[in-house]
Amino acid sequence: MKLDVKTAAGAAKGSTDAPDELFGIEPNVAVMHQVVTAQLAAARAGTHSTKTRAEVAGGGAKPWRQKGTGRARQGSIRAPQWRGGGIAHGPKPRSYRQRTPKKMIRLALRSALSDRASEGKVLVVDDWGITEPRTKDALAVLGALGLREAGERDARLLVVVDNTEEAVWKSFRNLGDRVKLVLPRELNAYDVLVSDWVVFSTATLDATVRHFGAAAGDETPETPETPEVTETGGDE
Repeated sequence: MKLDVKTAAGAAKGSTDAPDELFGIEPNVAVMHQVVTAQLAAARAGTHSTKTRAEVAGGGAKPWRQKGTGRARQGSIRAPQWRGGGIAHGPKPRSYRQRTPKKMIRLALRSALSDRASEGKVLVVDDWGITEPRTKDALAVLGALGLREAGERDARLLVVVDNTEEAVWKSFRNLGDRVKLVLPRELNAYDVLVSDWVVFSTATLDATVRHFGAAAGDETPETPETPEVTETGGDE
């Protein structure tokens, strides 16, 4: 799979070879759906709670005698049919976490990356060119790459940064909820699918291939090589 490479100024830098087992498989929609559903379920706090009639204070005495009043018999004013009474079959704290096999999680990520790559929504930046934390520089880079256009709704971006790129991280982190930053090892199917663009640097693409390439399939592939950039005559 060939991925386009650009400079921070937006000039074409050529293309790079990405492994087909990560960016070139047929997306498995069913697996992606199951993994994303499990991921969203695991994110739920599950702290909802209601009180039963046994837990609501009061209501220990029978409100009136059983017979002779002409009214319906009642045993407690904290029964579910009373205002201020307990809740019948209400929610209690629970975990929504689902057990998902690791191979299924990896397949979902590979499918999501392949889906974005097939639509031309995966971009590789040769070098960010950001040496000090400045949000203005991050906006300039996104504008040069064509990822931010005036008068249009900002695209959702998933920017993969390395933990050594502190200046890049600090420059992008203040751009709002339309830009999300993740480390290569933190890539997941949901973040890829919910984003319009997935942006790597050459360093983070290499780190992603190293981290997920060896476990990409049922068989253990050979150690992946560093992606090579093919020049196309663009300005550097």
